[in-house]
Amino acid sequence: MHENQENFKRELGLLDGTMLVVGSMIGSGIFIVSADIARQVGSAGWLTLIWLISGLITIIAAVSYGELSAMFPKAGGQYVYLKESYNKLIAFLYGWSFFAVIQTGTIAAVGVAFSKFAAYLYEPFSDENILFEIGFFQLNAAQIVSIFTIILLTFINSRGVKNGKILQTVLTIIKILSLLGLIVFGLTLAAKASVWNDNWANAWETSAYVKETGWAPIGGSALIAGIAAAMVGSLFSSDAWNGVTFIAGEIKNPKRNVGLSLFLGTSIVTFIYVLTNLMYLAVIPLNEIATAKSDRVAVVASQYIFGDYGAIIIAIMIMISTFACNNGLIMAGARVYYTMANDGLFFKKATALNKFSVPAWALWAQCIWASALCLTGKYNALLDFVMIIVLIFYILTICGIFILRKKMPNADRPYKAFGYPFLPLLYIIIASAICISLLITKLSTCGWGVLIMLSGIPVYYLTKPKES
Repeated sequence: MHENQENFKRELGLLDGTMLVVGSMIGSGIFIVSADIARQVGSAGWLTLIWLISGLITIIAAVSYGELSAMFPKAGGQYVYLKESYNKLIAFLYGWSFFAVIQTGTIAAVGVAFSKFAAYLYEPFSDENILFEIGFFQLNAAQIVSIFTIILLTFINSRGVKNGKILQTVLTIIKILSLLGLIVFGLTLAAKASVWNDNWANAWETSAYVKETGWAPIGGSALIAGIAAAMVGSLFSSDAWNGVTFIAGEIKNPKRNVGLSLFLGTSIVTFIYVLTNLMYLAVIPLNEIATAKSDRVAVVASQYIFGDYGAIIIAIMIMISTFACNNGLIMAGARVYYTMANDGLFFKKATALNKFSVPAWALWAQCIWASALCLTGKYNALLDFVMIIVLIFYILTICGIFILRKKMPNADRPYKAFGYPFLPLLYIIIASAICISLLITKLSTCGWGVLIMLSGIPVYYLTKPKES
């Protein structure tokens, strides 16, 4: 079944790979998440540090993946790494979670974020515009808009990787320039020394914000819980960087370019994220960051910078950002189902490449399920527990580097994990601590994530092909 791998066209260079990483990572999170982080920890120092730590551990994970991407430069990425490190069951559980929640849930949520900001420009696109109602089910305009964007992007990507590549690169460059423009204008036109000094006056004094009672000092276990909860948002905003590994079969010189794309992409995004938050702290009082309406911190910042036109400018920026983000997610995700199908662990039709040399059936299956998740209205809840599944599989994949060093000591490793064994081990320790803290403090949501993942075990044994 693996001969299909050779039918992929290697049309993506280093710039395309890097733009896929950047474009998939930057969605709506950087415009919104800082509000919740500010409420959880209540200080400029901790707000900045959480974004910095999230970025650094993401870079560590990315450069660690470089070794695996150079060893297995083919479609499927993380799924392939888990299969080679462990077995088909672990790989299947990743693919199962990936299709059920991780990729499709993220596509749905990003699509809805697009529609929410589209409603800024055209009110009838609002989720308050109910088009159809029967019993508990309501169909609103925002859901229709989000589904339309998912279908449109799936169609574009079904017509060949070149179309998706051009769209991704152009939109991501626009997105980067827009964010850098927001940072520069914010720091030059709207920054105030008084706001900056007030925000940093008690930079490391931690407190939590509750709507009914206001700010209250926190420490000890409450601080640990607050940091863990805050990092869910920043880590989610920094996620999807591994998408380039899924399309390694279409990358030119993948042994070099996949790992380099991972490093460059995650570094660029971390730099932009930290700068953006420093701009927020120079323009907006911390209390206003924490209490921004609908958590739209970037809207508040843009109103300080651009006045009445701020909301319109930021709405257009976020629409471009989320559109490019979903293009990258849709392009990359289908390659995982394709590779699973080649192993007999997904619908057989997903192995087929169309005349444009892309897995069109897998793209449309992903489209249908992501659209269904849009209709449930449960996408925000999905994001609450998607992060713990993502972290668990990142931990397992990076552990796989240690396993493969023992299991395949003589394998060709064109690139070796930077800082091995210390940096990969540091990532495993930090990510494990976050997972444990989340299970303790957010069992009601994260527990469901783990259950969805584990529910794949009986499915695997009921559906796997018999070994000959």
